[in-house]
Amino acid sequence: MSLMIKICGLRDPRALGAAIDAGANAVGFVFADSVRRIEPAEAAELAAGLPANIRRVAVMRHPGVELWQSVLQLFRPQVLQTDAADLDYLDVPKEIETWPVLREGAALDSLPGRFVYEGGQSGSGRTVDWQRAASVARRGDMVLAGGLNPENIAAAIRTVRPWGVDVSSGIESAPGIKDVNRIRAFIAAARAAETEQ
Repeated sequence: MSLMIKICGLRDPRALGAAIDAGANAVGFVFADSVRRIEPAEAAELAAGLPANIRRVAVMRHPGVELWQSVLQLFRPQVLQTDAADLDYLDVPKEIETWPVLREGAALDSLPGRFVYEGGQSGSGRTVDWQRAASVARRGDMVLAGGLNPENIAAAIRTVRPWGVDVSSGIESAPGIKDVNRIRAFIAAARAAETEQ
């Protein structure tokens, strides 16, 4: 099965277009406190012309119910990515896929079938322990996140063998500013590493 590549923290049409053209499978829009935050109506406008095969991901962290309802109604995501505990109180329609975020160091006694694995703080540019992540990746469909970039993605894929990868700060020229050349380089390196498996 093909590696799922998600480009996260998108806020402008040029970066979104570069991600799609280069072969991303999912695009993430951040509705949490971050330099990458976007309003639901803006995200809806930006994502309006997305091809049907590209997953629209709402990225949140401990959202209020009112914000989630706004994202749900205006942006209409196909996937909700948020901390696992948030799913206990959010009303998520069954047609929306959920990617619970599991953070390195937390107890992982039971795992959902599909999840995002990253460090304590999203968007910080810090990698997780890939050896530890590799053992977790064998237990479900892991989307590996945290500190990935065009320079290290091949090694990350070879070590962890995740179902998917998620990048944000590693493809930026400055915090919150996506670099189209780094987007292309990241996806190319990921696809090249995928064929080595």
